[in-house]
Amino acid sequence: MKGSEGLLATAAAAGVDICFANPGTTEIPLVEAFDQEAGVRAVLGLSEGVVTGAADGYGRMTSEPALTLLHLGPGFANGIANLHNARRARTPIINLIGEHASWHQSADAPLNSDIESLARPVSGWVGRTTSAATAAGEFAEAYLAALRDRLPATLIAAADHMWGQGSMPVEVPAAPDRPQVDEQRIAEIAKVLSSGRRPVLLLGGQALENPEAIRTAVRIATKAGGEVLAERGSARVERGPKIPPVRMLPYFPEAMSATFEGFSDLILVGARTPVSFFGYKGQPSHPLPDGVKVHELADADVDALNALAALAEATDSAAEKLPQAKRPEVAAPTGALDADAIAAAIVLTQPENAIVVNEGVSSSAAYPAIADAAPAHCELSQTGGAIGMGMPVATGAAIACPDRAVINLQADGSAAYTVQALWTQAREKLDVTTVICSNSRYRILDEELRRAGIDDPGAAAASMTSLADPALDWLQLARGFGVDATRATTGEELRAALSRAFTESGPHLIEAVL
Repeated sequence: MKGSEGLLATAAAAGVDICFANPGTTEIPLVEAFDQEAGVRAVLGLSEGVVTGAADGYGRMTSEPALTLLHLGPGFANGIANLHNARRARTPIINLIGEHASWHQSADAPLNSDIESLARPVSGWVGRTTSAATAAGEFAEAYLAALRDRLPATLIAAADHMWGQGSMPVEVPAAPDRPQVDEQRIAEIAKVLSSGRRPVLLLGGQALENPEAIRTAVRIATKAGGEVLAERGSARVERGPKIPPVRMLPYFPEAMSATFEGFSDLILVGARTPVSFFGYKGQPSHPLPDGVKVHELADADVDALNALAALAEATDSAAEKLPQAKRPEVAAPTGALDADAIAAAIVLTQPENAIVVNEGVSSSAAYPAIADAAPAHCELSQTGGAIGMGMPVATGAAIACPDRAVINLQADGSAAYTVQALWTQAREKLDVTTVICSNSRYRILDEELRRAGIDDPGAAAASMTSLADPALDWLQLARGFGVDATRATTGEELRAALSRAFTESGPHLIEAVL
């Protein structure tokens, strides 16, 4: 076999069945190998940000790594922003980056670059192929690293190692289980919970992806007289009538600090100590009230599900009756649209078991505030702050779960970063409904200007928050990429457009004009 064929055969045997690709000349041996290895489906993206974001969405829904195929250092650099988000989401991905032939690298050709320096900040593991004969084994190392670390792993593949002969597929051993939290840690946290103070459990990562973990956490908190909160920007949150509602932390530090008022102890379960998104004058990096003591039950690397189950036993709360939660009441929106009306329209129309990808930015908080009124669904959020993840992540989630409706709640400014994802959705005939929150502004920057005391910005500052001159024509953009599109200006129009989109196959875009 050629090196490329042995590598792809190894990937297929390990269960890697999807490759999101934007290849170039150095990847031609791999492009050809997809015709020999039918077990790995190639999905083309028109930009590398779409490729890496789609791999993130796929991995969040399956917990299995997708493969990306990228063109040398500059191609990889174009996809780094969404790999930053994937790293924060702890998504397993295998990046396969084509490299110049080994004997050509010293010539410093125009596309030559230090790929490792680009890859390390967004990868848990970085390696290079060393020959055609060893390439399959080196891919196996990358695969195991992605699953073990639950982070992107990057393999740089020289062109001559891919076209060279002498390769054979290798067997990939099973990934190790997550480490367990030790009994002493469980006992220490149980002692805190039985002290008679008012604790709060903050869930993140694996603890929010599993309905039983959420139920267990609520039982523990109820027994201890506390509450459960959800980390903001979690990779995936499960919701439904049989899952207790969990409040999500707010965005701004003052509101975050106010949320923790009255609590004595903060128990971290797969979450980090809350941190302000940015450093603001006079505000601490970690906006917790004085006196709140922080304890870590489980970090992102360990088995949070087992840790919660063990803590429930230690606190005698495993049989605790779940409190009767009051679900939000959502009225049908009428008249002009705002963020609340868009969220309400989605909640009232979304199908059972939908996947909601939320990159609403300034409108993003409106949906989770009422999402517990919706049918069972999961929400994928912005984890790392690099905007442009919504459309690609929705694309990858739709490929991962073809039997589920995908709804992308999307800000117009961030949509413009990776709008090419619409073309992949059309080509693959994906059931993705994109709702553009169209205010023709970087609205979040308007808010940040006000927070900085700039109530009347000058012409130059104001121009950097406006997308209105010229305004983006979302209907023409969508149709140009092959996606059906419509515009809604009222709650009634939006609900009708959503209902139609959910009953028709293929991708749709709805511009919701604010």
